[in-house]
Amino acid sequence: MRLLVAETRLRASGRLIAAADGDVEAFSASFEASVDKGETAGRLLLRTTTAEEERQISLSRTEDGAWLVDRAGASRREEFDGSLTVAVAGAVTFHTLPIRRLGLHRTPGEAELPVVWVNAPDLAVSLVTQSYRTVSIDADGAVIAFTQNGETTELTVDTDGVVVDFPGVAGRV
Repeated sequence: MRLLVAETRLRASGRLIAAADGDVEAFSASFEASVDKGETAGRLLLRTTTAEEERQISLSRTEDGAWLVDRAGASRREEFDGSLTVAVAGAVTFHTLPIRRLGLHRTPGEAELPVVWVNAPDLAVSLVTQSYRTVSIDADGAVIAFTQNGETTELTVDTDGVVVDFPGVAGRV
């Protein structure tokens, strides 16, 4: 994964590889994402590949707050309850966006957010609720409690608010 963090913009690109797990077939995914600092506008391009199929989706948040969802040549405009944030299943990088926007790595706080959720590998798009709460802050970064679907995990972030450890899922090497 490559992450470029600037004062006014965040850009990320990367690849996920997942083994088959229960009902989810093995897949690879690649993504490119960019958002401005306030997350008032942004774009995500995501591709997934399984043994059977390749899929692609593009999500763009317009300056008026709507999301444009483009998949297989069909486009639609969605409000997604005013969500500023997009997240991809299995890609911990996307937790960096709300943590940085809310400054939870610098000042204790908590928030419950509507999030545009993209499932992988099928690229189904839905609206979910995610919660973030600062647990602790120190010279090396912070610990942030993340909750979705009733399950809470403590994420470790560096001083820039970038997720460096998501227990059982991913960690910075």
